[in-house]
Amino acid sequence: MGTIVNLDLLKSTAAQFQPAAGAVALQVEPYGSGNINDTFLVWADAGSKQRFILQRINQKVFPYPRKIMENLRTMTEHIALRAVVEKAPVTVSRRWELPAVVPTQAGQDYVVDANGDFWRAITFIENARTLPKVRDAQHAGEAGYALGTFQRLISDLDVSRLHDTLPGFHIMPRYLQHYDRVLETHGADLSVPEIRYGVDSVAQRRAWATILQDESAAGRLQERPIHGDPKIDNIMIDDETGLAVSVIDLDTVKPGLVQYDIGDCLRSCCNPLGEDTHEMDKVRFELDLCETILKGYLPEVREFYSDADYAYVYESVRVLAFEMGLRFFMDYLEGDVYFKVRYPEHNLMRALVQFRLMEHIEAQELEVRTMVQSLARTRTGAH
Repeated sequence: MGTIVNLDLLKSTAAQFQPAAGAVALQVEPYGSGNINDTFLVWADAGSKQRFILQRINQKVFPYPRKIMENLRTMTEHIALRAVVEKAPVTVSRRWELPAVVPTQAGQDYVVDANGDFWRAITFIENARTLPKVRDAQHAGEAGYALGTFQRLISDLDVSRLHDTLPGFHIMPRYLQHYDRVLETHGADLSVPEIRYGVDSVAQRRAWATILQDESAAGRLQERPIHGDPKIDNIMIDDETGLAVSVIDLDTVKPGLVQYDIGDCLRSCCNPLGEDTHEMDKVRFELDLCETILKGYLPEVREFYSDADYAYVYESVRVLAFEMGLRFFMDYLEGDVYFKVRYPEHNLMRALVQFRLMEHIEAQELEVRTMVQSLARTRTGAH
């Protein structure tokens, strides 16, 4: 993921974003567990203990980082015009804030260092944290609320104003074409049971995997602004209230289908064991969590959701579980070129988790469809 960064370079880069000229970052340390960018927490000022997030953008994944920054500016300005607190409950101490761009002392949105690495800084949301998996029903409901609130706030943003920062992201025909090239180039050792299971999982389901793109091409699903990666560890929860305060990791904000977002949210949140479990026989899709998330989500999106949007919720979560399994599996076969890994078979194990999860989703198709239909009929109420 880029060149190794020494502490002096980190501090000198961080200092360019600090409010006082000539200031020196008091402390810089790795932060979070993201799979793509390199993220650091910076203590910037001794008096105020001001903190911000410093990130080195992975240009292998995001080849156009300036477009990311333009999207962030466009989105945050749009949300500001909508007045973020317009629907904030007055009886609950709920706050809502999104990470904001921290400019350099020269007024720029980013820094490119001598190595050609692209750096940006964003505000740090205090007294809140992300969690790697759903801890209880309240957490699940807050994840649904957070995604719905975010989608509502950007639903009327003209998608033509947003760059496609990740061409091909969530586009299953492209993933399948790439998968075929990976198999041809790198092969797959079918004598290994786990690899055979992965190959069989893809072969058995690739015929329906493009359904969301097919329905979009037919005009039944509409392209809108989306988050792009609203998994559970991108939802920030207030330390004191347990309420959602933000959706983070906004580099994937782009034009797309809302089905990608709700599908990924359900895929991530309804698997209590998380993406990195080794207990394959215990991987499951929890219907109770699914219902709780949808009860938090659907009231927030009802003003712009169409009948087709409701109708394709099941396909969304099934396809997104397949997509993530396919992407982890491809990355393993290619030699771990995309996702960060902690051990040699990490991406293979991640893939197996997603394929197992997909099977459990498929086994509960009727229940998921019935649940969505029941909740969609209400289309009223508030979180």
